[in-house]
Amino acid sequence: MSLNFRFAVVSDLHIALPHTIWHHPDRLHLVEVSIPVFEAILDHLSTLDLDFLLLPGDLTQHGEPDNHRWLAQRLAALPYPAYVIPGNHDVPTARSDGRSIGCTDFLHCYRQFGYQNSEQPYYTCELMPNVRLIGLNSNDFDAQGKQMGRLDAAQLIWLQQVLAEFKHDLILVMVHHNVVEHLPGQSRNPLGRRYMLDNAPTLLKMLQDAGVQLVFTGHLHVQDVACADGVYDITTGSLVSYPHPYRVLNLRTDDRGRRSLRIESERITSVPGWETLPHLSRELIGDRSQPFMLQLLTQPPLQLPQAEAKALVPALRYFWADIANGDAMFEFPQFPPRVRRYFERFSAINQDGQPHLIDNAVTLWLDD
Repeated sequence: MSLNFRFAVVSDLHIALPHTIWHHPDRLHLVEVSIPVFEAILDHLSTLDLDFLLLPGDLTQHGEPDNHRWLAQRLAALPYPAYVIPGNHDVPTARSDGRSIGCTDFLHCYRQFGYQNSEQPYYTCELMPNVRLIGLNSNDFDAQGKQMGRLDAAQLIWLQQVLAEFKHDLILVMVHHNVVEHLPGQSRNPLGRRYMLDNAPTLLKMLQDAGVQLVFTGHLHVQDVACADGVYDITTGSLVSYPHPYRVLNLRTDDRGRRSLRIESERITSVPGWETLPHLSRELIGDRSQPFMLQLLTQPPLQLPQAEAKALVPALRYFWADIANGDAMFEFPQFPPRVRRYFERFSAINQDGQPHLIDNAVTLWLDD
């Protein structure tokens, strides 16, 4: 079946109206630019004849009702359909606490954007004939009310039924937390594991068995395309942090019936009042990366002594910014061999040690 369509992905918007902004001294996000950057993106997308827009979570700074209302109204004015799911910032508590909305409020606020016929925080809808979107909810809460990234049992049962019912459709899955590792050892490191689904292997197996190949995630704030067991996890960086990216994707069927997905990435480089936006946001990450890098060096697997770790931190000032930008290549010849090997394996290279630059621009050939 011949399928041809174009769509965009904008992730981790962290929309913050001026009166809602949290002035936290350690935050890495420039939420002050969330609205002008989003408007700049929409200006560009308006020229592209899109079929739809995907927004895989963290729509707001921290679930504030005013920010959710503003975004819902803005999306309703678009000339193409938009589909959303909640991120951890959108429903930080199971129920509304007055400052942030709860899950039920989210469904009502975004009923035009995927949740029209559902009383549950996950949904499926037909994007066009033989193309279906599944929007999952990866926000769960334990008995103490602590938030975690997990698909609950009821959602997994529902998903199995949907995958079976629509097995002949091309299915796109959208979920906030990562399903596939985007960083070496991500699922085993406490600093990286919190960005992944707790039950990612379960979901991955279900998708693989159903022949689903395309998953769109956010949360990690990096540009990365990763694949495991035939499933591509395409994660998109944040609108409010370096490099302020978004993606435009074209799915095409060639004259031999082969399907491909062309991924292109764009960046916002300037908005009024922020004429050197990427430079400022890159420096912000650099300025505030020391505690994170110190943890990375002193915790397993490296477990360096504090003094040795502190001596290496300055050389890692832009390490996370470069990862966020995608297609990073690292060389640390001045590091001890074991530490050098650890950090250089974050480079975008294949198993043969050759550059493998697929995070920002790539064509994926899909099974029919």
